[in-house]
Amino acid sequence: MTASEDETSWISWFVNIRGNDFFCEVEETFIQDDFNLTGLSSQVPYYDFALDMILDVDIPLDSLTDEQHEIVETAAEVLYGLIHARYILSSPGMHKMYDKYQHVDFGRCPRSFCQGQPVLPVGLSDVTREFSVEVFCPRCQETYHPRSSKHANLDGAYFGTTFCHLFLLTHPELVVPKSPETYIPRIFGFRIHESSQYHKLRELNQNKRKSSKGAGGGSSDSNNNSAASKLPANNPSSAAPSSGRSKQAEPGKAASHKSQFS
Repeated sequence: MTASEDETSWISWFVNIRGNDFFCEVEETFIQDDFNLTGLSSQVPYYDFALDMILDVDIPLDSLTDEQHEIVETAAEVLYGLIHARYILSSPGMHKMYDKYQHVDFGRCPRSFCQGQPVLPVGLSDVTREFSVEVFCPRCQETYHPRSSKHANLDGAYFGTTFCHLFLLTHPELVVPKSPETYIPRIFGFRIHESSQYHKLRELNQNKRKSSKGAGGGSSDSNNNSAASKLPANNPSSAAPSSGRSKQAEPGKAASHKSQFS
């Protein structure tokens, strides 16, 4: 371990892992306030150890087995994600996300008529391990998969269902008019008539999808080309690749591992 790695906090290390760039750094003062963590202890195993790891409190190596230490490492990632979902609803957190939005850190809308509109991260559920993170376009008001595959296993609950909409209400200058343009299918330059089988089949398939959503509890997702992606059941964390940071090198600063708990 180099001196620079030794000085890096767990939070800084975690948000700089490849695939975790949607995260902002949560202030330690926010994490140290018990009120902000209400209810999280029941959602994360080895909660106290995981919290100590996030805050760079040394964890004695002899207090946990190797298997337990791996669970704590993964639990710390999950706990940080849940804390992050709350932090970005606060004024300091929203300010940090504003800076990331201005730098287009979350990417741009893939829809051509939106003309490169910057997007915001959004969860389709506030419960972990249900859906991976999506991006919301303020112009067409649809959700899409992030363009980069490195975000494929980033849990949507770490950003929540509220943030992007509260963000736009807080910054009304960022609200853009909905794009009136729509793609018109043509054959040899001619519009396809509305009475053709082309449109009838499309409408029929849309109605089938709506019916299946209603039967399954009516979960909310994009009705365009952005169906919600399910996270693997054995991966509640952000699934960021290991950076080689080991527990033997320094307690409380460990590389991510596969989840060891349900």
